[in-house]
Amino acid sequence: MQVTEENTAVEPNADRLADFIMFAQRSFLLDLSRELNKGNVSYAQFFLLGYLANEDYLTMTDISKKMGHSTAAATGLVDRLEKLGYVQRLHAADDRRKVMVQITRKGIEMVTRLRNSIADSISEIMAAQESGEDEAIQPIYSQLREFLASR
Repeated sequence: MQVTEENTAVEPNADRLADFIMFAQRSFLLDLSRELNKGNVSYAQFFLLGYLANEDYLTMTDISKKMGHSTAAATGLVDRLEKLGYVQRLHAADDRRKVMVQITRKGIEMVTRLRNSIADSISEIMAAQESGEDEAIQPIYSQLREFLASR
């Protein structure tokens, strides 16, 4: 990549954002780990709950694609979450073979509680930023979110 005035201005910001993400990720994962251990939930199970919290339901095929697992592995994740009361299986009215997985109130409560904890931590970090930096971060965050959603 050829260095130009335009991309030299971006690189320091990209480095700062990368440092922030790495620091925040470590911090959030440690907090998340403590919380998930209380409920006997793995990271993969929690990430699945996060997907389910944003959908009415997902099929087993949808879950395997989103999680990057085989259908058998996705079934194992769902089995454990169902035993813990975080999800329920439903069958489609038009095709009983089609299994739909839906998050329960207990699952929603867990995702909401942990998401709020992360949001509180982010608020604390942003409050400590220099004046104006949080406004500068918003466009970067939006672009990053769009990029990650498209993958």
